[in-house]
Amino acid sequence: MGRLRKKHNWKGRQQNEAKPAPAAHKEADVVVELGDTAVLKGVDESNALVLPATKTKNQKAVQPVCKKKPLTKKQRKNLEKVLEQKEKKARRADVLNKLAEVQLPESEMKLLYTTSKLGTGDKLYQTKRSLHETQEDSSAPVKISSLSGANRKRKRRREDEGENESEVDSSEEEKSGESDSSEEEEEDETRQDVSEKAKPSEKVAQQEDEKPKVVEVKEEKKVENEKESKITMKKKEDCQPAVFIPVDRLPEIQEARLKLPVLAEEQVIMEAVRENEFVVLCGETGSGKTTQIPQFLYEAGYASAGGIIGVTEPRRVAAVSMSHRVAKEMNLSTGVVSFQIRYEGNVTKDTKIKFMTDGVLLKEIQKDFLLQKYSVIVIDEAHERSVYTDILIGLLSRIVPLRNKKGLPMKLLIMSATLRVEDFTENKRLFRTSPPVISVEARQFPVTVHFNKHTAMEDYTGEAFRKTCKIHRMLPPGGILVFLTGQAEVHSVCRRLRKAFPYRGSVQHTDAEDTSEELRKFKKVNKKKTVSLPRIDLDNYSALPVDEGDEDRQAGIDDDAEEGSDLDLDLGDNPEDAEEKADPSIPLYVLPLYSLLAPEQQAKVFRPPPPQARLCVVATNVAETSLTIPGIKYVVDCGRVKKRFYDKVTGVSSFRVTWISQASANQRAGRAGRTEPGHCYRLYSSAVFSDFSLFSEAEITRRPVEDLVLQMKDLNIEKVVNFPFPTPPSSEALVSAERLLVSLGALEEPPRQGRMVDMERARLSCPITPLGRAMAAFPVAPRYAKMLALGRQQGCMPYVITIVAAMTVREIFEELDRQASSEQESSKLAGRKARFVQMRRLWAGQGPSLLLGDLMVMLGAVGACEFAGCMPSFCEENGLRYKAMLEIRRLRGQLTNAVNAVCSDMGVCVDSKMAPPTESQVVCLRQIVLAGLGDHLARRVQAEEMLDPKWRNGYKTPLLDDPVFIHPSSALHKTLPEFVVYQEVMETTKMYMKGVCAVQPDWIPKLIPQYCHFSGPEKNPAPWYCPHSGRVRSQQQSTFFRIGWKLPAIELDHPEGIERYKLFAKFLLEGQVCPRLQQYSTHLLSSPSTMLKTWAKLQPRTEALLEALVSEKVDNRDSLEAAWEKNGKYLLSAYCQWIPESLHQEVMKSWPPI
Repeated sequence: MGRLRKKHNWKGRQQNEAKPAPAAHKEADVVVELGDTAVLKGVDESNALVLPATKTKNQKAVQPVCKKKPLTKKQRKNLEKVLEQKEKKARRADVLNKLAEVQLPESEMKLLYTTSKLGTGDKLYQTKRSLHETQEDSSAPVKISSLSGANRKRKRRREDEGENESEVDSSEEEKSGESDSSEEEEEDETRQDVSEKAKPSEKVAQQEDEKPKVVEVKEEKKVENEKESKITMKKKEDCQPAVFIPVDRLPEIQEARLKLPVLAEEQVIMEAVRENEFVVLCGETGSGKTTQIPQFLYEAGYASAGGIIGVTEPRRVAAVSMSHRVAKEMNLSTGVVSFQIRYEGNVTKDTKIKFMTDGVLLKEIQKDFLLQKYSVIVIDEAHERSVYTDILIGLLSRIVPLRNKKGLPMKLLIMSATLRVEDFTENKRLFRTSPPVISVEARQFPVTVHFNKHTAMEDYTGEAFRKTCKIHRMLPPGGILVFLTGQAEVHSVCRRLRKAFPYRGSVQHTDAEDTSEELRKFKKVNKKKTVSLPRIDLDNYSALPVDEGDEDRQAGIDDDAEEGSDLDLDLGDNPEDAEEKADPSIPLYVLPLYSLLAPEQQAKVFRPPPPQARLCVVATNVAETSLTIPGIKYVVDCGRVKKRFYDKVTGVSSFRVTWISQASANQRAGRAGRTEPGHCYRLYSSAVFSDFSLFSEAEITRRPVEDLVLQMKDLNIEKVVNFPFPTPPSSEALVSAERLLVSLGALEEPPRQGRMVDMERARLSCPITPLGRAMAAFPVAPRYAKMLALGRQQGCMPYVITIVAAMTVREIFEELDRQASSEQESSKLAGRKARFVQMRRLWAGQGPSLLLGDLMVMLGAVGACEFAGCMPSFCEENGLRYKAMLEIRRLRGQLTNAVNAVCSDMGVCVDSKMAPPTESQVVCLRQIVLAGLGDHLARRVQAEEMLDPKWRNGYKTPLLDDPVFIHPSSALHKTLPEFVVYQEVMETTKMYMKGVCAVQPDWIPKLIPQYCHFSGPEKNPAPWYCPHSGRVRSQQQSTFFRIGWKLPAIELDHPEGIERYKLFAKFLLEGQVCPRLQQYSTHLLSSPSTMLKTWAKLQPRTEALLEALVSEKVDNRDSLEAAWEKNGKYLLSAYCQWIPESLHQEVMKSWPPI
């Protein structure tokens, strides 16, 4: 029956569902034809033919009724509303046309966003991207409507409430005027109401379809081609409560924070950090990014789950200063906001924000590659493109995705002033997806740039002086900032400006003793005073640490106590000064600023100038980005900078004055627009400016990289060529670095046989050796690390540590080459010079000690200073730089700890009463220095090589065509040994060697055979067997490197080959290898020398013995004893062929003859 019913009803149901309208016509036709209800007997109400007709009748019946009935009050009100909306639309069109005439362009509109979106889920950082980027995501529209947030809340409330309330809310939205619905939209809504009453099942389905859309609106994410139920579940899981860590700041600090530009971008920055693994933040100097970004991250809870917020700075003093500054702003202890630099730190177990240098974080990566204790890493001052910054960015670009895969989320934030963004966003090897770039505008006032018509190529310091004088005489009040290249130029221009516009308000000190006493008093007062916050600038900020001011030291003027006072400006006169007339009516308060200036003197530039005097700061490029000087209105830019350059082939370093980049020029100009509109006077033409490079080249492209390659090899990065550098170094630099490390024994030597492609590939992927791992543990250059690795001989380790520390710090002596301004000062300088020369001769010693050269002077100076307690007075009296001595003391402690960690049985300690080395220790130290600096060998120019009389007393190096010379201040300047090794070659007027040490010629092939070429063994004397080493030795001639210097013949192991096996077999038969076989040497059937004859193959016994030795690779006593341990009968049968049969039994009983 079930089948019959199904067949009976199936066709009718199918027609009804497929074609409802024709079914209704058929039913109507049937009614018209029959006209009798009896015909329909037996057809119940479930008949499918009846249902459509009933619906159509109802609809036809309703429609004419609606037309005839009068309108109700409700319908009339609705129609009136529609008419009102039409009138409003007509009026609104006129208003919009008028507004369109004065509307902002679309490019500016994209920069605006509404505050009503705060906390509602909109991502504001998406609207802050650059204008050329198109916004594909429709979930973040750029609206200027304040009602959008309120309407979104209404929609949420309507979704949560019931059906009736949702209708009321929709009518309220219409009253609010948000929607611009027309009359057609009203009719659609009434039709939907009617259909909902008629079809309750369709209404339920429709509600279910609308729910996921509302959820998508709430979350504002596009999800396509997924089921709606899965989407809703996923969205609910992603929802997490916001984390906010309250910080109790002082009212005055909070008021100062509110003035910083970066504070307005807090939500934009934090949304970008939350949504992306990598974020690039560009903000001008003075925007507050360095101090505020760590606070944003702390308040957002990135340090609440046990993680640490790590902030890297390129300079040590910046890390220390910033940690104190942020701790004071957040009203937290230094145990929570801490710092860690090379020699000191105050990190505790409660640390939440950690400021450190780049090198500290790189060392931590060596110990813990994933940096598991950090939740966020902030790399500050990335625009300086230091080497360690580039390495860190490359490593972290791989560490952050690894951490996220392991479920330990981590963020990387790169901050910069004027960053070359393309190096990061377009470098697919570095970041597969381009990170978002957020720009933070500083309080920048307009700056008018003035170019010179003519560019002063030589006397740009004089041009800077004349321009400053014109500004001071003719322009309204405002501070002047003059950019020059080095310390000597800064002193010269400061002195000339003080002479032209004397300021009588301050006492001019001319006595060195008064100056030093005042400095000591100033330091004591400074220690008692509490540091106050001057706006955004640091009160006590040293621009560069000791080891980063080489370009200033090169000027020959150091920052001792005398130079810290106003005396340093009263240097020698130039002829031009006679023409300059002093004008005390318009005083100028002149201050110098450079990297080696004492911190208390640097702090003067941040304080307001005296009344009735204009501030003038004469600075090097440290004032370009590192610090912001308040009150500067005029900038004088010479357009040049002094940089250190290295020759990629020869390794010669030199300081050269070069043109700056356009980015640096714009950065300098921006110094004038901090507090008010300013002016920048460029001492070069616009044509010259257009020839400048856009950005400064990264440091990694202009310095040797062997230390970086060694550190990366220690991190198991064998193929350094494939490392994702932001700016990769040249392939020549990488090849020379690996070649040096191979020669030092830090890397395994590549194979010398095989296919050319494989050999080339292996040359750039040499694995690290155990010696290389030990060298990587020392925070010094690889050459010095090799010296430390060899330093445990004859108790020389304390001396090696001291020498390496002094060579690393460099420039530990004062230079007094400056001109004197008076006869009295000239006599003082002469007396001090004589005293310094006398002390250096004393420290150099005599006899064997003198041959250690400059290194002995360094060793004696450090030992004497430590013996005296490292007092500033001792350093001043004996021509030592007090800062350098402190640096050496700290580095000695760090190297001592590193040596004890590598060799736990050494037990080395820092001895302040260290005795001078003995004669044997001096010889050992010279050999250790040669092993570390083997590629820096020089030989005195021979008489036949002297092509020019200027080459007299010169030295030749393997890679330089021109001669180099020993510096006049060197201890070996008059001794002139035949062979020397040097620390480095500096090019000034000549190419001078620094850090010179004499070596013996016969040490060279023994200690650095990798740099020597050896000839075949000498026939006279003939090769011999060494009973101590158990090896075959011979005398060989050698030459040094490619230059072919002839070296003395030395004793070495006989070269590998079949000849060495034959010689070993000869000595074995003679009984020299095994004395127990000597008794049988007189009974041999052939002479042992037969092994060396050309016709030896004719005798089977020679071939049998030789094949037995070659098969087990036995060519020395140690390998022979190892073979006998494996097989006690080894060589028995071969040896028996050399003796009569009557002795076989006796030999067999005593075999092996050990």
